[in-house]
Amino acid sequence: MKKLVPLALLSAMLVGALTFTSPKVASAQSAGLVSAVLNNMERNRQSLRSLKASISMEKYNAQLRDKDNYSGWVLYVPGSGREASVRIEWQKPRHEILAVSKGQYTLFRPTLGQAIVGKSGSVKGKAGASGVLDMMYMSKQQLEAKFQPVQDVREETLWGGVYTIHLTLVPKGSASFKYAEIWVDKSGMPVQTKIVEKNDDATTMRLSGVERNLKISSNEFNVPLDSNVKIVKG
Repeated sequence: MKKLVPLALLSAMLVGALTFTSPKVASAQSAGLVSAVLNNMERNRQSLRSLKASISMEKYNAQLRDKDNYSGWVLYVPGSGREASVRIEWQKPRHEILAVSKGQYTLFRPTLGQAIVGKSGSVKGKAGASGVLDMMYMSKQQLEAKFQPVQDVREETLWGGVYTIHLTLVPKGSASFKYAEIWVDKSGMPVQTKIVEKNDDATTMRLSGVERNLKISSNEFNVPLDSNVKIVKG
């Protein structure tokens, strides 16, 4: 499997290049919209107890001008700090399962008969656990501390007729990526992100069919492994 997006933005994280040589100064109206969106995101974060959704991902290789597409489903339960429980089960183009819980992760690749296990802090680069999920547990204060003041904000309707506010976020100081874009629905839920790397590679991830605050068993984040599965330390 090709390298996917790290859990932390990542987690997290998410085509083409965009240059910020002459950013327009946000109007008072835009500034008010940004503030309203961030406040709405914060309310969503505080009220979110669990999430189940379909997830899709498009990875764009700028050098090859090629795209790879993935689809599956995701379960998410926030935890203290950044210790969220996550399960992403990719179904296309191949079956893979990433489960993160209690500071540990398991990346199971059934077609290879292999599972990579390790501490969740070392999951970077090993699986696509998405910028969308990062934005869910990042507080308003963390967003404002990590990114420059928003220069680009606009209304946008995604496929499926989902109305969103689209924000472009440029990181402060050094970062592993060039910029991020997020699409936030009316409830304050980040339903799509795009991360553009410094080499102009990009990863776009989308949540659809979102179900909030379901009862999700902790067992969902365990990946039972047969004795014939090869375990690799991550």
